[in-house]
Amino acid sequence: MDFAFWRAIAVFRIASLVYATVLMVQHEGFAHPVAGWTVIAVMALWTAAATFCYSVDAVRGWPLLVIDMLVAVACLLATPYVQGEFQGELGSMPVPAIWVAGPVLAWAVYGGRRLGGVAAAIVAGADLWVRVNGPGTPILINGAVLLFMAGIVVGHVARLAIRAEERMQRAVEMEAAQRERERLARGIHDSVLQVLALVKRRGQEMGGEAAELGRLAGEQEAALRELVTVRAAPTGSADLRALLMRLGSTQVTVSTPATPLVMPTATAEETAAAVRAALDNVRAHCGEQARAWVFAEQGDGEVTVSVRDEGPGIAEGRLERAHADGRLGVAQSIKGRVADLGGRVSILSAPGEGTEVEITVPAPLH
Repeated sequence: MDFAFWRAIAVFRIASLVYATVLMVQHEGFAHPVAGWTVIAVMALWTAAATFCYSVDAVRGWPLLVIDMLVAVACLLATPYVQGEFQGELGSMPVPAIWVAGPVLAWAVYGGRRLGGVAAAIVAGADLWVRVNGPGTPILINGAVLLFMAGIVVGHVARLAIRAEERMQRAVEMEAAQRERERLARGIHDSVLQVLALVKRRGQEMGGEAAELGRLAGEQEAALRELVTVRAAPTGSADLRALLMRLGSTQVTVSTPATPLVMPTATAEETAAAVRAALDNVRAHCGEQARAWVFAEQGDGEVTVSVRDEGPGIAEGRLERAHADGRLGVAQSIKGRVADLGGRVSILSAPGEGTEVEITVPAPLH
């Protein structure tokens, strides 16, 4: 899509160069034909050079944009000398004619409507100077208005088109990734998952060391099932569900929505780290075999993850004493992380009634 805009500018440059040449022939070179045809030659050479340069991503940038603008303004400022005393009689069209709109369009495509407006202001200012210094030249604002409209409208449309292309590319990538996951899921379901399920079941039946192997097989089966079913998130984003499901085990039950919890990768990773810290506290204070439940849900522009256990609860004042003693697990690993994300943490607990840590982080809807 980006290349299509630059190609359209190249076509405009060539067409406007032909138009300026026709005007030069029509008026027999104006008052100073040599200077006039020199301007046309410069325009032709720069049209060829700019058309090539703007088609190369590595060259397209600020140096080229500035040179483009300087060439156009220089050709425009040559108008009073080339046309001389005929400038007022020959109407309001300068020597380069509409060719000077090329840099405005280029700046607009490169930087959007704001940069297009800046370029239009520069060219319009040069055109006003030419008219003020021309003998009897009428002061018209039609050209300036058209330049501003072209710069702003083209810049806006170019930005919209580029964003649409990026979204389309992400959608194609997600669809391809999902098709690959489905292909792998079919093969894994027919082989690996069935074997893991069998090991889990037989291990539980046999007991002893085999039961531990069965437990590990069950954990890997759950993790593998999640891996092949969760959809890929857009580039630069992550699905929090996938990160939370990795925390599941025979002791930890993870429940997530059916739809993706998509958020920036850093936010998703820090949120999962805070949940992991909460689960570490469950194991540390309730025992290795303590049960815990993780529940995630999507709200209005935010995601809430709660971690609940059925342990002895937190005695009144214990968190404050831990902070005073320099033990900052809750203060830093959970509350600190979430605060850095612009979120909040609430802890509900009572002796003998377990603990629930509720983590809420901003997650704009996609």
